[in-house]
Amino acid sequence: MDLKSGSNLEKVLQSGQFAVTAELGPPRGADRSVIEKKAGLLKGYGDAFNITDCQTAVVRMSSIAAGRIVLDAGLEPIIQMTCRDRNRIAIQSDLLGAAALGAKNLLCLTGDHQKFGDHPMAKGVFDMDSIQLIQMVKAIRDEKKFQGGQELKASEPRFFIGAAENPFADPFKFRAIRLAKKIAAGADFIQTQIIYNINKFKDWMKMVTDMGLHEKAFILAGVAPLKSAGMARHMKHNVPGMDVPDEVINRMTAVSAAKKGKEEGIKICLEVIEQIREIKGIAGIHIMAVEWEEAVPEIVKETRLYPRPLL
Repeated sequence: MDLKSGSNLEKVLQSGQFAVTAELGPPRGADRSVIEKKAGLLKGYGDAFNITDCQTAVVRMSSIAAGRIVLDAGLEPIIQMTCRDRNRIAIQSDLLGAAALGAKNLLCLTGDHQKFGDHPMAKGVFDMDSIQLIQMVKAIRDEKKFQGGQELKASEPRFFIGAAENPFADPFKFRAIRLAKKIAAGADFIQTQIIYNINKFKDWMKMVTDMGLHEKAFILAGVAPLKSAGMARHMKHNVPGMDVPDEVINRMTAVSAAKKGKEEGIKICLEVIEQIREIKGIAGIHIMAVEWEEAVPEIVKETRLYPRPLL
């Protein structure tokens, strides 16, 4: 098996097994026990775990520092890195630091605009975008060259390179083409936006497989359990690129009076996963249970994806 990083996630995907990743959000403080508690809930229920990078432009603990804590707890991190807060010098410095601390997986993101967060007055850097970041990380790994062209003479960071993609954003017909650009830039695996509209996702995957993109990168489908009808409506109307069918909102609304929103939300998530597993070209799932890590073990067990392989 020819490995680029030697990460557990890469080994699982390369072996042909259906992968599971999940999200672990760092706290809005310096208490490492918060991360350790979340890690305890998630351990054994995924192959690697995304450590978010000031998600929605809200100040949180560094994803790199949190990733090291997660690693110490026995989980494999996927370090998220955005272009919002760093120029290319700082990004490359952080890449070296993350690798030195044991990180082997990296998810390259442009980043949510600062106007959506708790510091709308902050200056967004955006020295590069996610595609340029992917190219830079790949060049450092495979060519041992910094972005400025200088040779990296010391040990190079060897990351399994990830990217995100939204199958539902407009214009829809160009989404697979955008994915192709990220894969051409060097993405090894892809995590998609949360899926509720399974039929539209199937249409997107048909375009993806027709282009042969599933043979060039591993595609992990994004899923998330809903907590309430209010959450479903918020995602439909306020989250860019999110597609939540009225049928899903109606199901969540129907159980609101009985206070069974979480139960129904997990049920919907399980149904989506079962359909996703039948779609050609899907290599795994990415579970985004935001501040609801307790839901992940139930989802993984109920979909018969537990125990996870040990490679």
